[in-house]
Amino acid sequence: MQKNQARQQALLEVIGSRKIFSQEELIEALAQRGIKTTQATLSRDLKFLNIVKVQREGYKHPEATRPATSGLAMGIVGIEINGPICVIHTQVGYAPAVATYLDRHPSAPVMGTVAGDDTVILAIRRGFSDDQILQALSKIFPDIRERFIVSQD
Repeated sequence: MQKNQARQQALLEVIGSRKIFSQEELIEALAQRGIKTTQATLSRDLKFLNIVKVQREGYKHPEATRPATSGLAMGIVGIEINGPICVIHTQVGYAPAVATYLDRHPSAPVMGTVAGDDTVILAIRRGFSDDQILQALSKIFPDIRERFIVSQD
């Protein structure tokens, strides 16, 4: 299961970072990251992740291209950051959608999320400062910067 998630996350990162026009290019880009896959597995991953091929633009993840998050952002009440842990407080019922969106967003500095009904815990990738996390989340969820709380130890 983790192998599938790692491959799919790498796939999202690849298509989010450059234009790719064929499955052969995707297989090669994944191989450069140390991930070997077959065309059949890649096709299943593309379908599972709802990745589409757009004429003259290559493969795209619809969630990454739509201005998204206005509905999700409205449900975010507050965000606390303390080192490699970030907690997003949401209105009741919003947390699972926020977590799923962050798990699949190619530019999120997140290794993974755990969601309850109104809280999301993010495990942040190594090397991100609190300010870099704020910047990344502000790009993903525009207009929520005033809801950030940076915990001081």
